[in-house]
Amino acid sequence: MASAVIGGLLRKGWQSGAITVVEVAAPARAQLESRLKVKTAPAIDAAAADAACIVLAVKPQQMRAVALELAPLLREQLVVSIAAGIRLADLSRWLGGYSRIVRVMPNTPALVLSGVSGLCAAPDVSAEDRGAAERILGAVGATVWLEREDQLDAVTAVSGSGPAYVFYFIEALEGAATELGLPEDAARKLALQTFAGAVRLALEAGESPAELRARVTSRGGTTERALLALDSDGVKSAIARAVRAAAERSRELGDELGRD
Repeated sequence: MASAVIGGLLRKGWQSGAITVVEVAAPARAQLESRLKVKTAPAIDAAAADAACIVLAVKPQQMRAVALELAPLLREQLVVSIAAGIRLADLSRWLGGYSRIVRVMPNTPALVLSGVSGLCAAPDVSAEDRGAAERILGAVGATVWLEREDQLDAVTAVSGSGPAYVFYFIEALEGAATELGLPEDAARKLALQTFAGAVRLALEAGESPAELRARVTSRGGTTERALLALDSDGVKSAIARAVRAAAERSRELGDELGRD
């Protein structure tokens, strides 16, 4: 995710020399320098922390140790956390009470600059800081601001985990196509392009998904028969249950990761 954000910023016109990446692994550090031409450092030090904004893109289990190391170096920098499940209060505590923090929940399509990120700011974050965080995450996709941090559990369930739901449906559609006798390469292309085209239409048509669905559902036709089968099997309710389960797990992870 860190590489995706850096790549997006560079494509948006940011200068590589203005970005410093802390990476403890020497091979990964060398690759970043070679591929992205950014400055790197093997550890957090005063030079590495001397930035207007510090993005913490580490595994959630590593965040406490990283925050404790960073805390003495903080002055007025904006801290942006993209570590899943780490709550603002816990990160602030590990940073010695520092509260100029924005928490972000991105998703994996950021890797192709088509992500969407939910953002939530601590109360002390200014409008200027919010704008800076939005510009950084906007380099890899769309952004949505949430006023309550607990809403990020829903963001995690909908868009954070959401690509897996889409891949799951594509996998099922592709499998059904092959069962009906289509070659595997044709089945995959049809499934992928159908999703890509439908999403583009939904983004550009200016109509709700329900309206678009109704437009392609002729009475007595093939689409109506398929949708009746989905409704009979309770697919819509199953999707809602799945999203609720993911949101519940997100809350649980927040509780677990916030323990000192």
